[in-house]
Amino acid sequence: MSEAFDIKLASAYDGLSAKLKVAADFVAQHPVDVATRSLRAIAQESELAPATYSRLARALGYESFEALRDVIRLSINRRVSSFSQRAEKLQSEIGSRGPDNYLAAYRDACVDNIQSFAASVDPEILAETVVQLHNARRVLVLGALGSTGITEHMAYVANFVSPSWTLGGRMGASLGSGLETLDQEDAVIIVTKPPFAPRIIRAAELARERGAKVIVITDTHKCPALRYATTAFIVPSDGPHFFTSYTATLFFVETIVGMLASQGGEETRDRIAAVESNNRRLHEVRDAEA
Repeated sequence: MSEAFDIKLASAYDGLSAKLKVAADFVAQHPVDVATRSLRAIAQESELAPATYSRLARALGYESFEALRDVIRLSINRRVSSFSQRAEKLQSEIGSRGPDNYLAAYRDACVDNIQSFAASVDPEILAETVVQLHNARRVLVLGALGSTGITEHMAYVANFVSPSWTLGGRMGASLGSGLETLDQEDAVIIVTKPPFAPRIIRAAELARERGAKVIVITDTHKCPALRYATTAFIVPSDGPHFFTSYTATLFFVETIVGMLASQGGEETRDRIAAVESNNRRLHEVRDAEA
């Protein structure tokens, strides 16, 4: 799914009528069908009138449903072959090893999530986001529930690169105090997936009110934090697990930090070396023995 479509949908979703939301959900959940089947067939399967999809396209800023369809086609052109190859591979493995081969099924789902996100993310938006994070006076990273571990990892690694990165609301610290001094020179990264933690959504709202750049990482266009985002990334989390998969999200946040490190040059290298040296002197880490 094209990120441009996802962002348009996310920003307009709350204002859509109930019927247009049903149509939008169908488009978001069935991109291949939308790209390859006729409007009449799509309307029949979703039990909506074709005119509903035309109205949806205009509500999202497209001239017509065909224009919307073209965007989706472009976004999946690089992925259709991988879908068929994955299906063939999965069928072969299940056929030869039995239907309970969960390891292979979950591996393929995680790989597909990473590949589909990497194929659809806009490299210019990603590069611009990294520059904004590099130039920010302070970067506050927020997450809760299942997203807590991801945000802790991101803040921990990024702090090697820059002292401006902090994890908000950690270990009982006041989240409100971390948001109090934010302004247009700062950035907030929010990782949140269903079920959403209300305080994280409210934190996104407060950060946006204070003028900070709000970068939201989620897995659905229905995420309520997206209405406050200045930049958003929708990372797929599909898979056979009963819980939301964070594999592709981990891939993405590590990509961001890696790109951030490449922005700093000698100053960043010196800081990483100094942090490593301090960690050894404090005996916080121990090198592997030969």
